Amino acid sequence: MPGRRVVLRRSRVRPAPAAPTKAALAWLRSQTNDAGRDAIAFARSNSDSGLESLLRWRLRRYGLSVRTQVEIAGVGRVDFLVGERLLLEVDGRANHDESALHPDGTSLRHKDLVRDANAAAWDYVTLRFDYAMVVHDWDLVERAILAQIAASRHLR
Repeated sequence: MPGRRVVLRRSRVRPAPAAPTKAALAWLRSQTNDAGRDAIAFARSNSDSGLESLLRWRLRRYGLSVRTQVEIAGVGRVDFLVGERLLLEVDGRANHDESALHPDGTSLRHKDLVRDANAAAWDYVTLRFDYAMVVHDWDLVERAILAQIAASRHLR
């Protein structure tokens, strides 16, 4: 899987409909190679960002139970739940800018820290990564996640 390139066949392409229909997905599958068809099958509509999709795509080779946009009691909606208790959060640039504010006036960074503390109080482990880490320092992100799994911290 890793290293395979997605190739679309050249053709006269009409603009795709706004929401992918079964027919549109069938057409797309017919215009690409096996790697492209794998990517289409793996795609989900509930990702909040391309960054989340990238992280999920990179973890696929480990066969982990990775659920997206999960509502956790006492914590809220999290980007990823791996296994039963490992939370993964990926934040864009805005979340790491100390001047970025939530509509209620508190900093987004502060909100994240409160969420992480609540998660810990409910016996969840949170790993939080920013854009630069997921895109440019994947080896560190991958090692951090796999270390938690090796220590069984994703299980109850």
